[in-house]
Amino acid sequence: MITIVSGTNRPESNTLKVAKYYQEAFLGKGQEANILNLTDLPSALITSDLYGKRSPEFQKMQDQVTATTKFVFIIPEYNGSFPGVLKTFIDACSFPESFYDKKACLVGISSGKYGNIRGIDHFGGVCSYLHLHVLPLRLHIPAIKTELDESGAFYKEDTLKFTGQQIDKFIAY
Repeated sequence: MITIVSGTNRPESNTLKVAKYYQEAFLGKGQEANILNLTDLPSALITSDLYGKRSPEFQKMQDQVTATTKFVFIIPEYNGSFPGVLKTFIDACSFPESFYDKKACLVGISSGKYGNIRGIDHFGGVCSYLHLHVLPLRLHIPAIKTELDESGAFYKEDTLKFTGQQIDKFIAY
């Protein structure tokens, strides 16, 4: 099972739009992919779920993570790195069954001109610790507000080309 993690809890984010784009692209290639939206994290995550007292809301997310064999992480740039809520989510997940020896694909997005290069690099270190095998083709999509059309889909030729290549390689990975 493929799970696309929308790596922020910001409501109506461009991150979620990109996650939905990837979901549709996978579907177009005959691959089902589910979205795990961090806006759905329980509000008590840092006081209960983070320390093993599973709420029913988080247990549902944990079950999805455990059943997943491949993850696509859509990660926006927050202060030169990745969102703290993404790290908190990972910390709350059971170890090692959540991520150990599974596969991942990383997509960085930013409103600036570097596409979250540093954040993807930082997150790659977390993935290494978790024994999460990362597809070598990591995408960095800058100026995200100019990359998406009114319906939330990519439309620029280069972006379509590289996201398509990444998706094809990840299916085969």
